[in-house]
Amino acid sequence: MRVLLKQPRWSPYWVGAGIGILSWITFLFMDKALGVSTTMVRLAGTAEALVSPAHVENTAYFAKYLVGKPVFEWQMALVLLLPVGAWLAGKLANAGRIEQVPPLWAERFGPSLLRRYIGAFIGGVILLFGARMAGGCTSGHGISGGLQLALSSWAFLLAMFASGVVTAFLVYGRGGQRHV
Repeated sequence: MRVLLKQPRWSPYWVGAGIGILSWITFLFMDKALGVSTTMVRLAGTAEALVSPAHVENTAYFAKYLVGKPVFEWQMALVLLLPVGAWLAGKLANAGRIEQVPPLWAERFGPSLLRRYIGAFIGGVILLFGARMAGGCTSGHGISGGLQLALSSWAFLLAMFASGVVTAFLVYGRGGQRHV
């Protein structure tokens, strides 16, 4: 196990099996699917409740996730600890090199770190918006919904991968092929 934790890249098969087992655990002990976007809704609703609690209580979308429920629960802990786990994995793998602007991005858009962060943020917002429109998030649909063979999750996954391929060609053109 110690050797596995120190590898810079893990086998997708082992990781997939681990995520599957984690999903079983969340269903068994929490009676809920593994996902993180609901946490963002809870954070937004909690922030809004500081200004206008009546609005949050009267908005069905926020009320569904907040009224009568704790703000901090296991999904919030998961979201807060994901960066800690990523940092710990990097330390265990002794990953000394941090690539902040990938060569393909730099070739197409220049070496600006700020431009790279803005592009990544905008892409994340668009993906999260689309996932919430579909009633979940990438982890909720991709992992939990996929495991349950939910049609909406498979439709989301297909749309996400297809739009990712199209977007990659639009953003990078065919020049990205030499970077594979």
